[in-house]
Amino acid sequence: MITQYKLAIIGFGNVGQGLAKILSDKYTFLKEKFGVDIRIVAVCDLNKGSIADRNGIDPTKLLKHIELNGDLKNFSDINTDWNAEETIGNSGADILVELTYTNLETAEPALTHVKLAMNNGMHISMTNKGPVALFFPELKKIANKNKVQIGIEGTVMSGTPALSIASEMLLPAGITKIQGILNGTTNYMLGEMEAGADYESALKQAQDLGYAEANPAGDVDGHDAAAKVVILGNLLMDLALSLSDVDCTGISKLSPDDIKQATANNKRWKLIGNVEKTQSGYIAFVKPQMLSYEHPLAAISGATNAITYSTELLGDITLIGPGAGRMETGYAIIEDILSIHKNK
Repeated sequence: MITQYKLAIIGFGNVGQGLAKILSDKYTFLKEKFGVDIRIVAVCDLNKGSIADRNGIDPTKLLKHIELNGDLKNFSDINTDWNAEETIGNSGADILVELTYTNLETAEPALTHVKLAMNNGMHISMTNKGPVALFFPELKKIANKNKVQIGIEGTVMSGTPALSIASEMLLPAGITKIQGILNGTTNYMLGEMEAGADYESALKQAQDLGYAEANPAGDVDGHDAAAKVVILGNLLMDLALSLSDVDCTGISKLSPDDIKQATANNKRWKLIGNVEKTQSGYIAFVKPQMLSYEHPLAAISGATNAITYSTELLGDITLIGPGAGRMETGYAIIEDILSIHKNK
């Protein structure tokens, strides 16, 4: 039996285009192997424009048009003048794919989008950390009320299934502590600094490679990793963390002498996100730590992410994989859709 899922995509940057590429390449495989007929029926982007077709939009033609024109204007006779809210209300989609920019202060505009979609009976898949880090308990209540599901795999470690493996397979083992390298930009920079670059040079290299934004504060000050600590603690440990509960220190104060000191002691610096249960409550932080070369997280290089789950029954389980990327994060949406399909 084949089940059709119609997607409305809000935000069509790298991740949205990565998802379209996956659907262009894997549509038949996903249909035959997993019984899901996944179709894009609407795309709305603040800068690129909006299109909609309830019968489905050919992802190959969509990507070709973007490559040639840079926007969605004049795509065909299916162009619309809908904004995001109108796209959600009028597209006939089953799933909202929310890919707008991350706002860790108010979670807008994504928060408004996902609430509206769920109240319209739509499932959610989002890589946007803002609503999940700031308002996840509220969103779960809305989802339960409307009998819809929220997919958030892409909010931590991109398409690496860090959340699904933990929530589906490791929770019964008793997760007591989670620590990880949750930000690829800073991990890349620390590797360059260990190789001899100063902080400013390492940052510029990260920006040139597209790892760091023009304004890199969210990465280098630890806020991006802190949002992921909140998500992990709340989802997997039943905590009620907010960003203010995470003691957050970035990497900008690390000096060349600090780097040399670590090397002299057979250690290296890593920006570690940590959340663990204690007898009195919890400990949650993001900060640079010197790890011995034998530590499973010490060998993680470049923009790669890794996470270690400490459990009562299995000891430590470490998962290593990409923490960003067009195709990698786009794949997280596929994971969410397959999870929605399985649990429907």
